Parts: sequence; C-alpha cells; structure tokens
Amino acid sequence: MNHSHTIVVGRKISENPVTHRHPTITTMFEAILTSSSQITFSTSRSSIISHLFPIKNRSRHIRQSFGRRFASTIRCKAVEIAAAESGIKEEKRKKGRYALENLTTWLLKQEQAGNIDAELTVVLSGISMACKQIASLLQRSSIINLTGVQGTINIQGEDQKKLDVISNELFCNCLRSSGRTGIIVSEEEDAPVAVEETYSGNYIVVFDPIDGSANIDTALTTGSIFGIYGPDEQCLFDMDDDSTLDEAKQRCIINVCQPGRNLLAAGYCLYSSSVVFTVSIGKGVFAFTLDPTFGEFVLTHEDIKIPKTGKIYSFNEGNYELWDGKLQSYLGYLRQPGPPNGKPYSGRYIGCFVGEIHRMLLYGGIYGNPKNKNSKNGNLRLLYECAPMSYLVEQAGGKATDGHQRILDIKPEQIHQRAPIFIGSPDEVDKLQQYLA
Repeated sequence: MNHSHTIVVGRKISENPVTHRHPTITTMFEAILTSSSQITFSTSRSSIISHLFPIKNRSRHIRQSFGRRFASTIRCKAVEIAAAESGIKEEKRKKGRYALENLTTWLLKQEQAGNIDAELTVVLSGISMACKQIASLLQRSSIINLTGVQGTINIQGEDQKKLDVISNELFCNCLRSSGRTGIIVSEEEDAPVAVEETYSGNYIVVFDPIDGSANIDTALTTGSIFGIYGPDEQCLFDMDDDSTLDEAKQRCIINVCQPGRNLLAAGYCLYSSSVVFTVSIGKGVFAFTLDPTFGEFVLTHEDIKIPKTGKIYSFNEGNYELWDGKLQSYLGYLRQPGPPNGKPYSGRYIGCFVGEIHRMLLYGGIYGNPKNKNSKNGNLRLLYECAPMSYLVEQAGGKATDGHQRILDIKPEQIHQRAPIFIGSPDEVDKLQQYLA
C-alpha cells in the first residue's frame, strides 16, 4: 500500500532520472513552495511522475503543465535572490537619507558646479551667520530686555524696535567682515552705505534685518529678507578727491537701484518654531533648517516648487473699505464656497511677509499688499522686500505682480520706494489679474 504524505517537490523529483536529463526542469523543481501550497504525493517515485505528468512525452510537457498548475504558488529562488539584493539596495538608500548636508557644504557644491563664485559663497555665509545671531537674540529677547522700542524713528517714519537697530548692526558687521561686499542697503539706513575700501568687495546687498518686528514682543513669527546684486559700476570713492559726500551717495543710489531681474541671489530667514534659511541662486529654491544641537543650517527642503493653486489667501482685510472696487470683487469671490469641497478660501494673515511667503511656497495660495486710499503705493519696499521675495517665488514656479506688471521688471527710482504686490501660486495670481483688468 502506498502511504501519502507531504513532501518538498524539489527533494523527491530531483532524484528521478528524468529531471537529471533536463536541467531547466530541475531548477523549477528546486523552487520553494509557500506555506499555503504544500502538495500531497505518493511516496512512490513512479507514481509521483505519473501523477504530475500523465502524458507520454513528459520531457516536452513538464514545463508547461507544472507552470500552469503551480505558477501562482511557487516563487523561484532566482526571484528571491533578486528581491533580497533589491532589499539591500533599498536599505542602503534609506540609510543615505540620514546623511545631513549643511548650508556650507551646499554652497561649496554650487561653487564647484559653477553656479556661483567663491566671493558670493562668502557673502551668503556671512548672511547666514547674521541670521543665527539674530535668531539667538529673538529667542532670549524677553529675558535680556530686548523687547520694546528703541526710541528712534527710521527713514520710513516708523518707530524702531530695539532688535531692529541691533539686527541691522549684526547684518552690517557680518557683511563688512566678509570682505566681499561693496554697498549695503538696509531698511534701517537712510542711504546706501559704502563699505570702507579696506573691507570692500563688489557685491551690493540689500536687506530688511527684521521683517514683522511688531511681532517681537508677542513672540510671533518674524524674519529677515535679503537680495544680492552685482554692481553696474564701482561705487567707492576717495574722500581726498573733489567729490562731495552727496555726489558719492548719488552714485551709490544709481548703482543700487536695479530691477529685481538683475538679482544674483535672494532669500529670507524665518524665525518661528524653527529657524529656516531659504535661498535661491537662480537654480531653484532650497531651504535649510537650523539644528540647534550643533548650530548648523541643514538642508530640509530641496528644489521647492510652489503648488499651481491654493486655498489660502492672505490680505489685511482691515483695509477692505480702502481698496479698489475691483479688488473688493476679487475678495468677494474668494469668500464664496467653491470646488472641490464646496468651501471658500481660508483667510490667514500673520503680519510678517516672510511668514506669509514661507507658507505659500509650501502650500500655495496668494498674498496681497495692495495700494489703498491712504497708501497710494502700498506698504512694502520694492528694493529689499518685494524684489527678493518675487525672485524666490518665481524660482519656485510662482508669479508676482503689482497688479499691472511683473515686480522683477520694475526699476526703483528711490532706495526706499514702496510698491503694491500680489504674489503666490501662478493660477491664483492669474485669476486675480482677471479681476483687476
């Protein structure tokens, strides 16, 4: 009597002379059965062959019959080996994700690739150092009594906060010490500052040292904005010549007042729950988050692309009644329920341009700081706020306009010239312009 029990196909069948004459068949029989598909055969070798291949020409039909009956339950060892090798590669790839790239390394790579020169690398490193110092002061501002006003008023007629003045000094000192900056333009300075010849370089750096400084005392989001231009002509002058100080300043102003399309690099630093340094050198937008454990900006957002649409709008609606009727109609449209979920746009307003742009780069939407009856040219400065941010957003695939023309095409006539701005996801800006047309 033949007793049936469970056996491994490869072990029994490989003993049969038939399989020795057919290497391909042997390979198939050496496959591993899954736990749910063990097969019961007679212990008789001949009956096994007869049961599996009840045909005369077994050598011709073994592969077809076996494949049809058991392909769904058998995994070839070759497949398992390939899967194992793939798993090893995947594991190595996952481990690579934990390798950190800091801002300095990234800048050096850009220099090696020919995207920037060594001097611009030094300037950007100097700016990042200023941002680290400002971040530290902001975190301790209430402890070391750096909240409140300084008691002075800047060229805009605005009360200066203590940290406005200190942050401006930090930026200026870091840029001077880099030895690569020729002219410095700040929101807190009345006129462009020409760096002393001993420390000067060729780059023009424009910046707002603390954007949203009204948020400092309440520990809300603030930021720094910067842009870097190349000079049209050297603005340094010798005080021993016949030039007057006013003439020198005028040369600086001519040199500095360039349209945003001339920017070589631009960025911002966000001071919030995280400190995020975001920069573009004309090759996309990259964001680096400050790791406080070792004081380095680490690459966390690579080649940021702004969503084409968004469901967030950011306007100071306290000025609604002061706006143009066309703009009011657009805001009315945003408030109406619409697709895809039957909900209106969400209104968000931080009171910090850097915070608004940072959220928009990641989630999309539109930000507006339009002109109104009291501010004919809007509130933001063109040279060191609107232009650098527009450069960043365009590098990420977005758009920026004053309602009539591209922000980056506007040439400033004055250092502290203001401009209205609408900036954000390309489809959202296009939709706005349809209302303003």
